[in-house]
Amino acid sequence: MHSVHFTAETSSDGVIERDFTVGEVTGVLWSPASASASASASASASGSASGSGRAPLVLMGHGGGTHKKAPGMVGRAHLLVTGCGFHVAAIDAPGHDGRPRTVYDEQEIAAMRQAMATGEPVGPIVVRYNAHLAERAVPEWRATLDALQELPEIGTEGPVGYYGLNMGTAIGVPLTAVEPRITAAAFGLHWPDALAETAKQITIPIEFTLQWDDEHIPRESGLALFDAFASKEKTLHANAGRHKELPRFEADSAVRFFARHLGGAVTSPA
Repeated sequence: MHSVHFTAETSSDGVIERDFTVGEVTGVLWSPASASASASASASASGSASGSGRAPLVLMGHGGGTHKKAPGMVGRAHLLVTGCGFHVAAIDAPGHDGRPRTVYDEQEIAAMRQAMATGEPVGPIVVRYNAHLAERAVPEWRATLDALQELPEIGTEGPVGYYGLNMGTAIGVPLTAVEPRITAAAFGLHWPDALAETAKQITIPIEFTLQWDDEHIPRESGLALFDAFASKEKTLHANAGRHKELPRFEADSAVRFFARHLGGAVTSPA
């Protein structure tokens, strides 16, 4: 099993940001500065992982064509760290942010660009390609979670959540279906085609967002994916607007959702 190898560290406004690798996978971990320092000191003093400073972990998946530290990802991560005291981890999906692309990756990306240039529907290509990426990314996420739980400030006992929209949902739904350590998830903005059957296996609390006027994903499709989840506790957030017009306050709602289900208390950043 690969371990987490930290390659860079910065801090800002009480949040420590550490780039890492797990094997060939590139990622980033955001943590509360006080919790990380406490856990590191405890582990150093005892020679083993200590429960001091531990906090829940939220895994966060990025959208298609972006990367682990896209502005929206950083913003959501900081909200979860400063608002709840959580750790937040993101990894680059296969073929993203410098990770090598396969011949199939290049073919699908070219097909999407051609469809957009000619005004053809891009959805069928996105659904197909995202399903392919999920097959590759789910094992990477599980290996990353194994490695992160070896860190003294995270450990194996704390709750884990998943937060991902667009391609982050395409990867997150199959990941959540097979990963029992994930106990709450926020999804949205994706077609049901390759995900509905898998969503039927998911029973944990879900928060789901869709855009009512999405030019790519018909509202009936978004509603069908929401309906497919077998969760007894699931909440739908539908907002007026196009695909890329998801209101920023939905990130605040996700923070409250994870605080309820992972055990954190929402606080106002200083």
